[in-house]
Amino acid sequence: MKSKRFEALAARPVKKDGFVKEWPEVGLIAMNSPGDPVPSLRVENGVVVELDGKKRAEFDMLDTFIANYAIRLEKAQEYMAMDSIKIANMLVDINVPRDIVVDITTSITPAKITEVLGHMTVLEMMMAQSKMRARLMPSNQCHVTNVKDNMVQIAADAAEAAIRGFDEMETTVGIGRYAPFNALAIMVGANVGRPGILTQCAVEEATELDLGMKGYTAYAETISVYGTEPVFMDGDDTPYSKAFLASSYASRGLKMRFTSGSGSEVQMGYAEGKSMLYLEARCLYITKGAGVQGSQNGSVSCIGVPAGVPGGIREVLAENLLAACLDLECASSNDQTFTHSDLRRVARSLMQMVPGTDYICSGYSATPNYDNMFAGSNWDADDYDDWNVIQRDLKIDGGLQPVGEEELVAVRAKGARAMQILFRELGLTEITDAEVEAATYARGSQDMPDRDVVADLKSVEDLMGRGATAVDFIKALDRGGMRDVAESIFNIQLQKCAGDYLHTASKLSATWECISAVNYPNTYHGVKTGYVISDERWAQIQDIPWAVDPASI
Repeated sequence: MKSKRFEALAARPVKKDGFVKEWPEVGLIAMNSPGDPVPSLRVENGVVVELDGKKRAEFDMLDTFIANYAIRLEKAQEYMAMDSIKIANMLVDINVPRDIVVDITTSITPAKITEVLGHMTVLEMMMAQSKMRARLMPSNQCHVTNVKDNMVQIAADAAEAAIRGFDEMETTVGIGRYAPFNALAIMVGANVGRPGILTQCAVEEATELDLGMKGYTAYAETISVYGTEPVFMDGDDTPYSKAFLASSYASRGLKMRFTSGSGSEVQMGYAEGKSMLYLEARCLYITKGAGVQGSQNGSVSCIGVPAGVPGGIREVLAENLLAACLDLECASSNDQTFTHSDLRRVARSLMQMVPGTDYICSGYSATPNYDNMFAGSNWDADDYDDWNVIQRDLKIDGGLQPVGEEELVAVRAKGARAMQILFRELGLTEITDAEVEAATYARGSQDMPDRDVVADLKSVEDLMGRGATAVDFIKALDRGGMRDVAESIFNIQLQKCAGDYLHTASKLSATWECISAVNYPNTYHGVKTGYVISDERWAQIQDIPWAVDPASI
C-alpha cells in the first residue's frame, strides 16, 4: 500500500521543478560558501595592493577593475574594520539614514558586502530594501513581444501596457532582421498609451546601439557582465570593453544599465568554487566601476539555477539589495519563468514587490506567455488582475493599476492605427484595416492574421537603407494626423539631448518630468516616511472593476 497523501503531493506542480543539493566546489551554493574569500583590503599610496585575500600581483582583470574603479578608498579601511553584523544592523535600522549606509557599502569590498548580507534574513533584507532603493517611488517594466514579430500587435500591446502603468518596455525578435520594425512598434505604441514611456529592443549589441542612435529606442539593458574572468573571456569581453560600450550609449544620451545575475557562472562551468552571491557582487562592483547608473539583476535568465538550491530565492533578494547598497538603480528581474508552482512564483516576487524596487519586474510579460520571446515570464498578461488584487490586498504600489475594457479597446485600436498610418506615410508594407481590428481585440498572436514575412523584411531593408531616423517617424505621424504621438516621439529624442534621464533610476512622467534618484531620492526612515501612497493613487489601485458596491445590494 502507498500513502494516498504522498500520491497527491507527488502530483503537485512544484514536484515538476528541478532541485539539487548544494555542491560548493562547482558553485552550486547560493550564499555563505566555504570557498568565498575572507574580506580584506590594503591600500598603499592610494593604490589597492590587496583585495579579498589576493595580492595585487595575483589580481585577475575583474579584481584589477574593481580595485581601480569600484571602491571609494577615503574611508575604506575604516569601514572594512567594522563588524559585518553591525553593518547589517545599520541596513535594517530605520534610524540610520540611507546616505550613511551607502557611504559604508560603497567603500567595502565584494567579499565584505557578501559577508554582511549573509547574516541577514529575508525579512531583514526586505526591510533594508525599502530604505536602500535609490528612487523614492517603485515602478515596473514589461516585455512586449510575440512569436510572429507582428509589429501591429506589438504596438497595441504596448499601448495597453502603458495605461496599465508600466514606465519602461522591452521587446525582442524571433527573426533578427525584424528588429527595426519591432523597436518602432513598441516606441510608438507605448507613447500612444501615455507620453514619456521609455522603450528598448534587446538584440545583438552593435545593432542595439545603432537603433538607439537612430532614435528607435530610448534605453538598453542587455549589456551582460559576469563574475569570473573565464566567463567574460568566453564571451570575448572584458570589464573594459563593457565600460566602453556603456560610454557609447551615454555619449548619445541613451539610458542604459548592465545585466547580471546569479547562476550564469555555474551554467558556464566557471564558478571557481564561489557562492552565487559573491560572484554577483563582483558583477555589481564592475557595474559601479564602469559608471553605469544601474543594473538589471536578480538572476534574470538564469533563475532556474539559484531556484534549485537551498536559499536560492533569498540570494536573489540579497543581490537586488546589494545593487541598491552600491547606489545603483535596480531592475529586479521577476521576469523569466522558473517554476510550475503558482504559489512559488508569487512567493519569489513578494520579496521585491512588498518593499518595492526601482523596477519590480524587468520583464513582466504584457502578452500571454506563449508570445513571450524572452523564454517565458514569471508574470504575464493573464495575471494582470491577480497582480492588481495583490496590490489592493496589501496596500502596496506594484506600479500597475486596473483598466476598464472600454479604455483598453480604445487605446489598443489607436496604437494599431498609429502603426498603420506610420507605415503608409513611410511607404512600407501595408497594414490592413483587418489587422488593426484584430490587434484591437486580440489576446495574442494566435488571434492575428499572418503577414508576408518576405515583404516585411524587404521593407525593413528599404527603411534602413534610407537611413531613416526618429525625425522621419515624427514627420510621418504628424502628416498622418497623429500629432500627439509625433510630439511624444519628438520629446523622447529631446530627452536624449538633455541627458537628465541618464541619472540613476530615471523614468519620465506623462508631463515629461525626469524622475530619478537625484530629484526624488528615497528618504525612508520609518513609519509614514519615504514613499507613501497618495489618496489618489490608493483610489486607483483599489478600483478593480468587478468589485461590488455593497450599497447597491
